[in-house]
Amino acid sequence: MTTMTASQFDFLCKIVRTDSAIVLESGKEYLVESRLAPIARVQGLGSVGDLVQRLVSSPSAQLRAQVVDAMTTNETSFFRDVHPWQTLREHILPDLFTARAVSRRLNIWCAACSSGQEPYSLAMTLLEHFPEQARTWNIKIMATDLSPSMVERCKSARFTQLEVNRGLPAALLMRYFVKDGAEWRLTDDVRRMVETRAANLVVPSSLPQMGGIDLVMIRNVLIYFDDPTKAGILSSIHGRMKPDSYLMLGSSEVSTGLSSDFARHQTGKTIYFRPTA
Repeated sequence: MTTMTASQFDFLCKIVRTDSAIVLESGKEYLVESRLAPIARVQGLGSVGDLVQRLVSSPSAQLRAQVVDAMTTNETSFFRDVHPWQTLREHILPDLFTARAVSRRLNIWCAACSSGQEPYSLAMTLLEHFPEQARTWNIKIMATDLSPSMVERCKSARFTQLEVNRGLPAALLMRYFVKDGAEWRLTDDVRRMVETRAANLVVPSSLPQMGGIDLVMIRNVLIYFDDPTKAGILSSIHGRMKPDSYLMLGSSEVSTGLSSDFARHQTGKTIYFRPTA
């Protein structure tokens, strides 16, 4: 049951789309209610409908930011989908290490990093399978997200028992995490490999430059945008990548019809992309 009127839901959809480009369609009213109800309670309001009315009658940048933050999707897990990580380990990273042997530099961008499982999975992969490069090369992993709260969570490198139970092998938990109260905290050798910052994918000036990016991981986020927005994001990403770099999308985002900037490649079950020019 929703406490919002149809016009209030439309107002929220416009706010979210304006600030994040995320498209909320009809039928998502229950999702909106469940995510915004905690904010309504903190504000001392009786319902999400009352929260929307406050946004309409007394606009507040802080409250608006909280609402947009709550509506971002933060589903993630360690080593999500398994097979892309095998392809990274066996093909993509070895190729990049060979190609960058002279400069001994590697720039990696994990976009829409959520609470950090993906960038830290990448850091652990490097430490486990490429220890010499991880120790002696200049490797930068930049983790960005639209949500300031997720950026802070990623930076803290702390995870609940449920989170470490999702996709993380027990051997890696014992090697790279320390029990800290009810949570697990990553060790410093993993934490210092990842830099965090807020970035909005539809605001190019907020995106990292990094002097040319070798690998972009923007997995399971493009599905929340319409086609013109996806094309704009991919074009902006392309302009930040080196000519022989790699782009990895989510398993349901492998259509090449949105951008001629990238060519589709496949290794085993993993589809990835490389710049065409």
